Amino acid sequence: MIAADVVERVLHEALRRGGDLAEVFAEDRRSTAATLDDGRVEEVASSEERGAGIRVLCGETTGFAYTADLSERGLVEAARTASAVARGRTASVQEAPPGGSRPTPGAVRLPPEEVPTADKVALLRQADDAARASNASVVQVSASYGDARRRILVARSDGVFAEDDQVRTRLSVTCVAAGDSGMQTGFESVARTAGFEVFDERTAGDVAGQAARRAVAKLAARPAPSGMLPVILAAGSGGILFHEACGHGLEADHIVKDASVYAHKLGELVASPLVTLVDDGTMPGEWGASAIDDEGWPAQRNVLIERGVLTDYMWDLVRARREGRAPGGNGRRQSYRDLPMVRMTNTFITAGEGEPDDIIASTPYGVYVAKLGGGQVNTATGDFVFGTVEAYLVENGRVTEPLRDANLVGNGPEILRRVDAVAGDFATSPGTCGKDGQNVPVGCGQPTLRISGVTVGGTAGGEGAP
Repeated sequence: MIAADVVERVLHEALRRGGDLAEVFAEDRRSTAATLDDGRVEEVASSEERGAGIRVLCGETTGFAYTADLSERGLVEAARTASAVARGRTASVQEAPPGGSRPTPGAVRLPPEEVPTADKVALLRQADDAARASNASVVQVSASYGDARRRILVARSDGVFAEDDQVRTRLSVTCVAAGDSGMQTGFESVARTAGFEVFDERTAGDVAGQAARRAVAKLAARPAPSGMLPVILAAGSGGILFHEACGHGLEADHIVKDASVYAHKLGELVASPLVTLVDDGTMPGEWGASAIDDEGWPAQRNVLIERGVLTDYMWDLVRARREGRAPGGNGRRQSYRDLPMVRMTNTFITAGEGEPDDIIASTPYGVYVAKLGGGQVNTATGDFVFGTVEAYLVENGRVTEPLRDANLVGNGPEILRRVDAVAGDFATSPGTCGKDGQNVPVGCGQPTLRISGVTVGGTAGGEGAP
């Protein structure tokens, strides 16, 4: 992408006026997107962008500039701009060691750029046909396809020179079903850090069928109960809850600002002994996987909570340097235009030893959540609100009637303490995490598990079991 000798000269220029560390982050991103709505292909678009961001660290001060001009002249001008704020001692530029590149987790068998656009559009039509054929109640289908190839290069004055080639492919389907109770919506997606071979593993018809099934099931749904109830989260359905309500509070930028409920609690019991929470950027194929983070540090598996005990936080380069420790592979940025910050990759609760059916059978009354929706969380307190997308009533140890959408209200640390059963199954789901205006792909996951008590904001009234 940029010759090594050019990178070295740019780093020297970045540190010429002083500074502790200089960094070049170069990116080449190409993407394709297509959408279908109500049987018609609405848009097919391709985009390409290239550029670099130059960062200079000097004590507690950061200088940053970016450019779309990857010529040596353009990079040097950006380096001079970034270094303008650096007035400290001058660091040297170390020669990068050989073998700086790392293999991307999981091999891409069919690069999306080699697939004709017509085949990508055909996926959308297959999804539309499958959803409508699944049930006469389905009256509207929308689908979107996207793929992206992102090649990055990270070089730093401390000798780091690393590259990654990330390919991501996704398909999302939303269905609307109509019946006597009105209209209901169902959603499903597949998204992998992989190529077009994703659709050999899961077809567009499968994705659409699941979205349609969710919409149709809600037509017969009853109002959800309200009050403090046991809640069972199906494998992969509730990872977003732990990502939002717990994960963000374990990011080091919140910790050093004392803006997290988990600050100053290393070594303390913060969750049920059944809970081990991990952030792992090395998982092949998962939506948040990569070979390196956006600061050139190798992706890692970081255990954050082990058997209920808080063992570590997530670290980027800046916060790790301040603490005199190594980064954790959690420095991420949306594009070359952005500064990196502490972000999650694939965050999940590990599998336990129980059986999903046994967890349900041992629950006299509660709510079974097959899929959670979006929500909000206060990182400083851990308080959250999440909506359910697909949920069912649990009665006498059996999953019975579907429930209308409801909210789950609670506190992240308290929810972790109330996990009282964890199964041996496991699944993940993809997502997009927003923070300070930047969006990055992440994975969330968990086995089937039960939380002994969560406030369910339903509309049926009552307090708990009838």
